[in-house]
Amino acid sequence: MRLAVAAWGALALASQPVAAQVDYSDLRCTYELIVLGAGQDAGAPQIGNAEDEGPRLLPSSLGLIDRNAGKRYLFDASPAITEQLTMLDGREPPTDGLGVDGVFLTHAHIGHYLGLAYFGREAAGASNVPVYAMPRMMEFLAGNGPWSQLVELGNIALQPMADRSPVELEGGLEVTPAPVPHRDEYSETVGFSISAPRLGEALYLPDIDYWPTDRRGPLLIEAIERFDYIFIDATFWDDNELGGRDMSEIPHPRVTETMDLLQDRPVQDRLKVHFIHYNHTNPIRDPGSPESREVEERGFNVARRGDRFCL
Repeated sequence: MRLAVAAWGALALASQPVAAQVDYSDLRCTYELIVLGAGQDAGAPQIGNAEDEGPRLLPSSLGLIDRNAGKRYLFDASPAITEQLTMLDGREPPTDGLGVDGVFLTHAHIGHYLGLAYFGREAAGASNVPVYAMPRMMEFLAGNGPWSQLVELGNIALQPMADRSPVELEGGLEVTPAPVPHRDEYSETVGFSISAPRLGEALYLPDIDYWPTDRRGPLLIEAIERFDYIFIDATFWDDNELGGRDMSEIPHPRVTETMDLLQDRPVQDRLKVHFIHYNHTNPIRDPGSPESREVEERGFNVARRGDRFCL
């Protein structure tokens, strides 16, 4: 736990001004984040649930546009990458080819890396798409098919990341990974801080098992004080969501738990929170549900596909 706690604290970088809540519909900001999906790995409707008539979900992913440098980046490569890149193209068309200048992977669970396959010879036949990964994630991709074929054929180019070491991108953006506690069968799990120099900073953390603490208290409190936008794990609403299953075996922090933890923070802090990565069973999936209204009434936000934010 010591590593997780130290890493979590390192994600809370230098304090930035609180970003204003504005309408971006007609704004072309220099650094723009777009929510390309907000669902849990399998989206919705899930396999075997074709009768599900609830709102459609794509797996969680963020797009990042740097208009200064003419670059576009993805955070996680979900199985819905084709539709998600189409969405990104509609906001900022690529200047050349796929227009993917880097993919940052959080971990090796299906909703977060399976989309890499579409860079391969059976689909895009891409050339050297930079894929940023932690050491175990790199080893997993390079040593196991079909991912190893992407490396061997030069469809992707693996780029190493290190704990709490910023990746400096063209145009001045920085992306910093830090490990968090989660099921790590094949790779580490990290969250990312995304920093635009002298402008703003966002936290992308779609998967975590619990909120680490240190002697000062929950480190999520430190993060909410210092980031402008926080996209955090909302897999389940509460412990009553999956009938017939012991939910203690699925240790994501519940949305209700996270809101209770942050409820005493000033409203400008709570507004930074955007719940993401919600399961198809989570009632916040429906924007009109009582639970979605409760999130809003308590001063928080639910990330929705198509949401846009200026850094």
